[in-house]
Amino acid sequence: MTLKLSMYLRNMGPVSDRDTLVSCAKSAEDNGVDTLWLADHIAIPPDDAEGSRGRYLDPLATIAYLAGVTKSIRLGPGVLVLPYRPALPTAKWIATIQELSQGRFRLGVGVGWMAAEFRAVGAALSDRGRSSDATLAFLNQAFAEDEIESNGQPLLFLPRPPRPEIVVGGAAPHALRRAAAYGDGWMPMTGSPSQLAPQVVELKRLFGERGKDVPQVVCITSLPLEDSGKARNQIAEFEGVGVTEIVHAWRYDSSQAFRIAAESLGKLGL
Repeated sequence: MTLKLSMYLRNMGPVSDRDTLVSCAKSAEDNGVDTLWLADHIAIPPDDAEGSRGRYLDPLATIAYLAGVTKSIRLGPGVLVLPYRPALPTAKWIATIQELSQGRFRLGVGVGWMAAEFRAVGAALSDRGRSSDATLAFLNQAFAEDEIESNGQPLLFLPRPPRPEIVVGGAAPHALRRAAAYGDGWMPMTGSPSQLAPQVVELKRLFGERGKDVPQVVCITSLPLEDSGKARNQIAEFEGVGVTEIVHAWRYDSSQAFRIAAESLGKLGL
């Protein structure tokens, strides 16, 4: 099987304590899971806290911590909401994690959607597309040259490890164009390979127009791991329409439940 199998790690709610996160990360690594992806919410309003109880750990800080207690598994935000953060400090965070994790960081990005969070951080919801494009352009520049410029000020961007893979979350058509312009692939959220198929065709066309390699398609979905035959069939359907990586995402209530899922996923990857 060439398709990669990854998992969504809940950095929110009651299962986001340190011991549970570490246990889950090690279970995933031990079972050959390719990447752990984490969510990004910075300001959950009280009336929208079902499931998380308003508790969210910052994804970049959590990834940095988990990189220190693992050895080989890759880690990334899926997705980091770019308009919430200034470009230069964000680039420094990303470069630092990529450097210290020895190249295990992956970057999923998005433009955001929750109006309450935009109000909380003082960012304009209406400007989120332009702001995200500007940050992505800056990130690509920062990882391409030692000396860059920010707000008219020349500076040295060091350390400068290899640029992490960038996959753009969100819906077509905007996310597809953004992925082709600035990234290495697309991160959709869907349970239907048939709905995804024409969008992957369009994504490949956009990448081809720019002379870029075949894009990554990192699909966040939920696999029926309780039935290995059904799970294998679903994986094959996704792979058939051009998906390159499946991220199994679901609400688990303990590190033991996560470990069982990781073991099942690991067997599917054999």
